[in-house]
Amino acid sequence: CLMMINMFDKTKSGRIDVYGFSALWKFIQQWKNLFQQYDRDHSGSISYTELQQALSQMGYNLSPQFTQLLVTRYCPRSASPAMQLDRFIQVCTQLQVLTEAFREKDTAVQGNIRLSFEDFVTMTASRM
Repeated sequence: CLMMINMFDKTKSGRIDVYGFSALWKFIQQWKNLFQQYDRDHSGSISYTELQQALSQMGYNLSPQFTQLLVTRYCPRSASPAMQLDRFIQVCTQLQVLTEAFREKDTAVQGNIRLSFEDFVTMTASRM
C-alpha cells in the first residue's frame, strides 16, 4: 500500500490528496481490467503464459526467465502455479515504481544506465 501511495505522493509527505487517490484508483482499475482480460477461465488467477502476455501488453519487453522468476516469487507453490489479482497488482506496482526510477536515470532514453551500487540501493530504497 505504501508503495502505491508513494507513486502518487507528489509532496513526498507519505500522503496523497483526493486527486492522487483518484489517479491511484484508475491505475488499480486498469490493472484489474487487464488481469480479468487474461483470466479467461475466470478462475481468479493467471498462468505464467497469461502473465507474460499481460506484461507485454503493458509495454514491458521482459524475458521468459524474468517472468518465471515472478511466478516463482509471487505464486503459491503447486503443480501449475498461477498468480492471483493481489499479487498481480503488487508486481505491477513494483514494475511501475522501478520503471519510473530507471527512466529518471536513463535521460538519453537508451534503455541502459550505469549506476554505482549505492546509487542503485538509494534509488530503489527511496521508492519501496
